[in-house]
Amino acid sequence: MTELTQRDRVRPGAGSRPVRSLYAGNARAVMLRGWRATRSTNWLVIVSGFFEPIFYLLAMGIGLGTLVGTVTTTGGQQVPYAAFIAPALLATAAMNGAIYDSTWNVFFKMQFAKLYEGMLSTSLGPLDVALGEIMLALLRGALYAVGFQLVMQVLGLNLSWWALLAVPAVLLIAFGFASLGMAITSYMKTFQQMDWINFVMLPMFLFSATFYPITVYPEWLQAVIQALPLWHGVELVRGLTTGDVSWGMLWHVLYYLVMIAIGLVFTTRRLRALFLD
Repeated sequence: MTELTQRDRVRPGAGSRPVRSLYAGNARAVMLRGWRATRSTNWLVIVSGFFEPIFYLLAMGIGLGTLVGTVTTTGGQQVPYAAFIAPALLATAAMNGAIYDSTWNVFFKMQFAKLYEGMLSTSLGPLDVALGEIMLALLRGALYAVGFQLVMQVLGLNLSWWALLAVPAVLLIAFGFASLGMAITSYMKTFQQMDWINFVMLPMFLFSATFYPITVYPEWLQAVIQALPLWHGVELVRGLTTGDVSWGMLWHVLYYLVMIAIGLVFTTRRLRALFLD
């Protein structure tokens, strides 16, 4: 019998067949491979994803904002309409970038390129693959966050020094959506099933207090919206950029931490079941 490496163990009842460990500590290799591929083939998608929220901001915040005037935030603070929607668009950009990288890209790599089978035939474990793909989404989210924050600063839409924490907040949002998005994608088999992701994202973007306060909705609909992940991201970033900071914002952070944990657990188990068991 060949000697097993330190990263392998023998599965009970399976003879001498080795089972790779869940984590080999090399998620960075997966991320770097994905970044090189994205930089050479999908750079136009990244650029368009950066300018999309800026176009929304200029059209809605600057254009429509002249008619709307000021808006009252959840904390009762009066802010200009452009300063109200800008942090929501920042959170949405993080969601869109993370979802694209962790769903459509992952779906192609899993179902057509068969990339993960090759990765998991090495010392890499399923958690390495999951974390590597999520780190790629975080890198994209960081680029969007920093760029959009600079635009907000130039336009005078950062109303508080708390806005400096908006960048790590956006990374938390991207981490949550990327981990959960990859977990969901690991169960998808067809393009028709993938279309459901866009079907869910569009109403979440429109109704998560992105363009107007949540108080305009009936109470029963407010409860539904407050259960959506994007609403928590919008409230978190908006509170930081407007200076409306309170201890209650920690609930939004906790929501994403739970979201991240669930996504990582399900993604790791699914990849292991698909390619190792």
